[in-house]
Amino acid sequence: MLDRKGVWSEAKVSPPISDSDIRKWAIAVYWPETPPKIFWDTDYAKTTHWSGIIAPSEFNPFAWPVEKEPTPVGLQTPQGGGVGTRAMNGGQTEEYYAPMRPGDVISSSTALSEWNERTTSLGLTLFSTTETRWVNQRGDLVKIRKSIGIRY
Repeated sequence: MLDRKGVWSEAKVSPPISDSDIRKWAIAVYWPETPPKIFWDTDYAKTTHWSGIIAPSEFNPFAWPVEKEPTPVGLQTPQGGGVGTRAMNGGQTEEYYAPMRPGDVISSSTALSEWNERTTSLGLTLFSTTETRWVNQRGDLVKIRKSIGIRY
């Protein structure tokens, strides 16, 4: 694990974000209510601080892949029995920065950022944190996600 700490994956690149992608996402998130106009009304959005349509913070331009990508080895479910072969999600946090806009292309890279091992009621348990960073085509940081994986 030491040789993997802080090593960023090859960037995954989204297709360009469209007005329609943002509008549909906002409708789904706010349903049955009407989503805020900043997500779908071009004329209104031009009058705001953002000077145009932006996506909801939780918008995911990677949500509809054309082809399923293989799961990286480090994220595959372990097979067999014994210590370290059982896993569960330990939760995640997200920090939002620059908003996503129509035309943006988002690049995503992930790295193992930290881990610790301790004995729990489940036995020897490994808590590993991966950090995923999204940046737009201008190099602006869009989002940081920290995910905790638990293996026991």
